Amino acid sequence: MVVDNIRNASILIIDDQPVNIKVVEKILVQDGYTEIRSSTDPLDGIKQYQEKRADLVLLDINMPQMNGFQVIEKLRGLDADDIPPVLVLTAQTDRDSRIHALELGARDYLTKPFDRVELLTRIANMLEVGLLQRALHKENLDLEEKVRERTKAIHDTQLEIIRRLGRAAEYKDNETGLHIVRMSKTTVCIAEEIGMNGSQLELLLNASPMHDVGKIGIPDRILLKPGKLTADEWEVMKTHATIGAELLSGHNSELLDTARVIALTHHEKWDGSGYPEGLKGNEIPIEGRIVAIADVFDALTSKRPYKEPWTIDASLDYIRTQSGKHFDPDLVDVFFKREAEILEINSRYADPDLDK
Repeated sequence: MVVDNIRNASILIIDDQPVNIKVVEKILVQDGYTEIRSSTDPLDGIKQYQEKRADLVLLDINMPQMNGFQVIEKLRGLDADDIPPVLVLTAQTDRDSRIHALELGARDYLTKPFDRVELLTRIANMLEVGLLQRALHKENLDLEEKVRERTKAIHDTQLEIIRRLGRAAEYKDNETGLHIVRMSKTTVCIAEEIGMNGSQLELLLNASPMHDVGKIGIPDRILLKPGKLTADEWEVMKTHATIGAELLSGHNSELLDTARVIALTHHEKWDGSGYPEGLKGNEIPIEGRIVAIADVFDALTSKRPYKEPWTIDASLDYIRTQSGKHFDPDLVDVFFKREAEILEINSRYADPDLDK
């Protein structure tokens, strides 16, 4: 690591005696230091430090209005994470004053009268250490920023893979993939109304598109069958819930675990007649209960190879009549509280007419 030229470092002298300042300034200038500021008023010295941070503060102890100990405390209060480098230059030779200054945060303590060479050596040592620390701090900040950028890139990549995985599951019977957009936004709309917070909403937005990922494991002859499924075919179709849960299991990611719960439980019904486990009421995780309403409503209003879309009114009537049967009645109430917003989502992200 290369240390900047210490002779270009910024030095601030705070001493109520002008003659003391002139002596120190002369020594510093003769040794090649170029950026020197000074003040005989401690309050003004603190103000100068606030306006432009010094690389080193040379500070007297015995001063009117505010002594050196108080100045150190004020300077420390400006930035708790970056204690200013202070070299005390004082006539106070007692041990208690030295210990007190060092305990407050002074980096070094030199008594007057001082030796010119010793003063310059201590200043040079303090500046070199300080500049090294600042360079290391900057390097750490740069490294942290790179880690943040890399972490965000990994997160974004994971989300994109997840979205594409959800899209792949929809592709065979929904070429536009807008079903998962509408369904996930409706899910968030309902979840927001029941008081879920920002991170929970984002989790649902990104996890819910994988609700039907298990369809990947369903044969096309069943998945795309234009007519009614036989009893055996329906049993195969129902396995997409467990297939999806298995595909999404085995990872400690909160996102994937939430997606697993949704995939497994979004076909459970409030009255216990759903699948795959026949869960009832509050046994069904809240995520599954929310997605159940959002998914069914959008499925009803969407065209598929095996069905024509229902009208909005008919779809809303179905949601209403299934309260307490298929759906959590409290969530049905929430659905209708946000009906206008949900219908706006349905319209804004409508599938294009592919027959034209």
